[in-house]
Amino acid sequence: MANKSLFSSIKSKFTRTNTVNEAGGRAYQFTPKHALAQMAATGSFNGVFYASAQNQLDELRKLIEQVDDNVFLAKLAVYARERAYMKDMPAALLVMLSKRDTELMHRVFDRVVDNGRVMRTLFQMIRSGQFGRTSLSSSLQRAFQRWLNEASVGKLLSASIGNDPSLRDVLRMARPTPQDNARRALFGWLTAKETAKWAPATEADLPALVQGLIAYRQADSAKAQASILHDLSVRWDLLADAAKGPAVWKAIARQMGPQALRMNLNTLLRHEVLNDREMVDYVAGRLADADDIRRSRQFPYQFLAAYLNAAAEVPHKIKTALHQAAEIACGNVPELPGPVVIGLDTSGSMSCPVTGNRGRGGTTKMRCVDVAALFAAAILRRNPDSVVIPFDTRAYDVRIDPSDSILSLSERLAKYGGGGTDCSIPLRTANTKHSKRKFAGCVLVSDNESWVGTGRYGSTGVLTEWRTFVDNQKRLGVADPKLVCIDIQPYNSTQAPEHDDILNIGGFSDAVFNVLASYLNDDAARFVAEVESIEL
Repeated sequence: MANKSLFSSIKSKFTRTNTVNEAGGRAYQFTPKHALAQMAATGSFNGVFYASAQNQLDELRKLIEQVDDNVFLAKLAVYARERAYMKDMPAALLVMLSKRDTELMHRVFDRVVDNGRVMRTLFQMIRSGQFGRTSLSSSLQRAFQRWLNEASVGKLLSASIGNDPSLRDVLRMARPTPQDNARRALFGWLTAKETAKWAPATEADLPALVQGLIAYRQADSAKAQASILHDLSVRWDLLADAAKGPAVWKAIARQMGPQALRMNLNTLLRHEVLNDREMVDYVAGRLADADDIRRSRQFPYQFLAAYLNAAAEVPHKIKTALHQAAEIACGNVPELPGPVVIGLDTSGSMSCPVTGNRGRGGTTKMRCVDVAALFAAAILRRNPDSVVIPFDTRAYDVRIDPSDSILSLSERLAKYGGGGTDCSIPLRTANTKHSKRKFAGCVLVSDNESWVGTGRYGSTGVLTEWRTFVDNQKRLGVADPKLVCIDIQPYNSTQAPEHDDILNIGGFSDAVFNVLASYLNDDAARFVAEVESIEL
């Protein structure tokens, strides 16, 4: 008879770990495609708790070398930009794609480079030499030339905001051939060339939008500036430096889009815009405009950031509008097929800025735990019979009202914990404290860097507790409970390996909710499959 201990059938349920994560704990390695998708949906080339910016870049290049599928790279670049709403990672993928398949690069270029910020980021990455070249290849040059010639005047003016690199740098290296005198004059003005060098174009050929901007900057009074702004529609950043007082700033505020308003509430307060009740009503209305919120693709957590950063003097009506906006931004969070256990990681590593450390003045105040708490609050709001379990190396008992506002819920949940990480805690708590309750599954929102505790037969604690959870739920009559691990940091391992009843997905955009819902509703959608579903 064979050794029953060695060949026990129960061991097949407990997959042995095959790597060690950044925190030093046992873990499961993602496949190269999954790891690359995880990084593309969460990485920002800034230092995070367990990885430096250089570590992320090195890991990205290594993973791309392992993924011998150019179509997947192209689709991932589009997914990262259009669904995960990232900026740096899509640009990096596009640079790598330009070296492997120029035809595919051209097909997705305009979908990835959809604004001047991404265009300048792409240029910066190329010029840095980190991807093997320091100048534009002929193929990339054609792509840049096409973008620069086809971009609207407004888009080019927006692209001119910022330096290192500047739009002037891009134009000088890309060397686009102007299609007409209007574009020739515009390129000359953007690169600060002497007017004589624009020939055959002249100042009269400058687009009306540029002429209006020049007139605004040269106006000698606030009244003249405000009058010009009635017929001038450009980004507020192009107007701010020359603004001559509160009246002009009020006109600028009316030019701002909802995202600019949200990000500059304290600026408007400082320039006395919010001393005017009519302007307060206007700003509040724009912030909570449902169509604007959906169209501008703002993350729910960005409203929390605005709320937390708003000065005490910002009017209450505007803060209330931020609450309303967050509710709208979470509006497409789906109702799940049943209540779930929501494990919210509040450990020390979750205190890291969600987009990494960008240096003084550039680092977001939004921490991973704030984003995770907002995810948990949003899921709970649409699925009020669910149970939220904040954890580090212990579970925290919380009493919350699901009908409370999203921002209030998330702010309260983010205050727990701060210690080590044991991602099995929520499942263990569900298996003991809530063992008589039926759940459709469990959702873990974490950076997946568990290092406290281990599981049976060489597995992780999460997998061990998950198998107990499944057995218990099936006894209660739940046919097919599922585990979803939402990872909001760019690491390449997990605490629960992919399986029919286990899904790993990375990111912090609304796309995560859609994958979560389809999976719990028995759709076979997976993270990599979601990327591969992108049509080119």
